[in-house]
Amino acid sequence: MSGLTLKGPYRVAVRQHRRALWTVPAVMVAGLVVVIVLRSWAESLPSGRLGASTPNHGYELLYYFMRYAGAGVLFMPLLLGAFVAGPMTARELESGTWRLALTQSTTPKGWLGSKVVVAAVMSLLGSAAIVGVYRLGWVRVSHTYQLHWADRGTYEASGPVLAAYCLLGVALGVLIGQLVRRTLVSMALTGVLTGLVVLGFGALRWSLVPAVTRTMPLEGNLYDVMPGSALMMKSGLLTSSGERLPRYACFERTHDMSVCPPDMNVTSWYVEFHPASHHWPTQLIESSLVLALACVTLFAAFRLVGARRG
Repeated sequence: MSGLTLKGPYRVAVRQHRRALWTVPAVMVAGLVVVIVLRSWAESLPSGRLGASTPNHGYELLYYFMRYAGAGVLFMPLLLGAFVAGPMTARELESGTWRLALTQSTTPKGWLGSKVVVAAVMSLLGSAAIVGVYRLGWVRVSHTYQLHWADRGTYEASGPVLAAYCLLGVALGVLIGQLVRRTLVSMALTGVLTGLVVLGFGALRWSLVPAVTRTMPLEGNLYDVMPGSALMMKSGLLTSSGERLPRYACFERTHDMSVCPPDMNVTSWYVEFHPASHHWPTQLIESSLVLALACVTLFAAFRLVGARRG
């Protein structure tokens, strides 16, 4: 047991922030209890779908809980980064209490490393637990409105990309906390920058894996050539020369989606989409890119703290 006991700056970091650290398992347990109760209620009644003639209130409550839980998960990296930047890093630099740690045979890098390790371990364990709890509830209400596998919130809460963003929040927190050295300003700036990174990758993620392209005759239905769970990216008209035209190019002249003027030389429809099988490759590629950014940020943070002297 003695080998498992925290020592030195790690013990200090845990004791300083033990109340905040205990909120992570508390939230996880509460979420797990709610998901289990709502799933049991939903499966005990008929018509487990939205809009059924006989409403299943358990299913509806589970749907709304998972919908808002997914939206809330998007703020987890922001809150984590703000906590690391403010209370864990900038507050000690602002008050000067970090110098006390240097009198206890601890180097500046050891002081910062304890913050990073404690925050990283808790973020990894917490994000893994969130993904497990979320998928337990989401699998019962998947493929419903705003709970598609590719929707914002659901995507982040159902795979390893959540852990990657949390680690990036930790890295940004320790770097910005050192640079700014003001608790509230560091928290705000870290939250904003982490949010911008999350939004930026969210806008680019579906270009990380090539989309699947399918064509079909003008008389057909676009949805017949792609799976029902697919994420449609783009669709339109295809001419004999391979040129792509907007989807409503023919309709503007003939007022019929399936009839095109001969001079336009339109031969078929085309559609680009991501099947559900692209979920995990996209998650892994995006996670790798975010982790690489986190490593670069951490490197800069340790280089900066290495220049400090007690």
